[in-house]
Parts: sequence; structure tokens; C-alpha cells
Amino acid sequence: MNITIILSIATLGSPMMVPVSDHIPKLNVETSCKTTTAEAQNMTPQQAYDACMRDEDAAQQQLATIWSSSPASLRDQCEGEATIGGYVSYVDLLTCMQMSTDWANASSPKSTLRGASKKQNQN
Repeated sequence: MNITIILSIATLGSPMMVPVSDHIPKLNVETSCKTTTAEAQNMTPQQAYDACMRDEDAAQQQLATIWSSSPASLRDQCEGEATIGGYVSYVDLLTCMQMSTDWANASSPKSTLRGASKKQNQN
């Protein structure tokens, strides 16, 4: 979650909001990818795990390009959704941010990544 500290600056006479962390959260997607391997079709467990990790790495890289320019409230909301129940996914985090109506960035392409997304495991 994004934490904000309020600092009083005597020379300015008003509080300033200073973000403590604007970094993408560190998610343990390896565990989530190991779970999805059992549900993969037409792949060995190792192939499914490797594909999941590639998607998660790609999603994390895409998040790096949009994370700091997105509103803190959106980052907090999507981080919560992407980590609920202990099942974590950068793909879910990226998808949440891309689908948000609060953040208008029409040039951001929609993700086709699957990774360890909770969405792919709902069928």
C-alpha cells in the first residue's frame, strides 16, 4: 500500500505530502505460478510454470512504465485486488490498472497476459 507522510515545512508555512514509496510492490508470483501449473492444459508442469513466469515478468515490466504516473488511490485499490487471499499476480495488478475508469490513458494497450491471474483459473 502507498504510505504518505505529512511534513511541516516552516519556511513554506503549509504541510507537504511526500510519498514514501512509489515502487511497484514485490509480489511472490513464483508460488502463484506453481499453483497454476496443475491447471495448465497441453503443457508439462514445467512449461506451464515457465509460461506463467514469463507473463508475470512481462506484466511487472509494463507496470514499471505506468506505476509512478498513476494515482496513488488507484495503485492502492489495484494492489489490494491483486493480492487478496494470498494469491498474487502482477497480471491482475496490471489488468486492474488498465481497466480503471479513474485513470484515463487511452494509449495503454490492454494486456493479453495470463500469468498467475486469478481470472484464468475461474473456469
